[in-house]
Amino acid sequence: MTDRITLTGLSVFAHHGVFDHERAYGQEFIVDVVVEVNMSKAAETDSIDDAVNYGALAITVVNEVKRDPVNLLETVAARVASAVLADKRIDAVEVTIHKPQAPIETAFSDVSVTIRRTAADLA
Repeated sequence: MTDRITLTGLSVFAHHGVFDHERAYGQEFIVDVVVEVNMSKAAETDSIDDAVNYGALAITVVNEVKRDPVNLLETVAARVASAVLADKRIDAVEVTIHKPQAPIETAFSDVSVTIRRTAADLA
């Protein structure tokens, strides 16, 4: 059974990037997260104590994106995945980091990096 919680379009202002101006001025990043978790117990008990609280999940994601600037989106995505998987109820996570203001010298609508990690990957 694969149950999922999806958070789409979390907007986070942070200072990641390879270039000095990205670090100095920062920019908006958009984050999408999909977690795989067995929701059977939560559905049965109707208790938040048995569910992954998606409000708390969103805060975890935002805090991980905001912290210590790094060069690569891949690093940010991996950091988010590790933090999300710290909740042992979560079996897997897919993280997409969008960088809509990336310094690309041609017209584009979005650039993003997506990673998927499982609890076993971090064991």
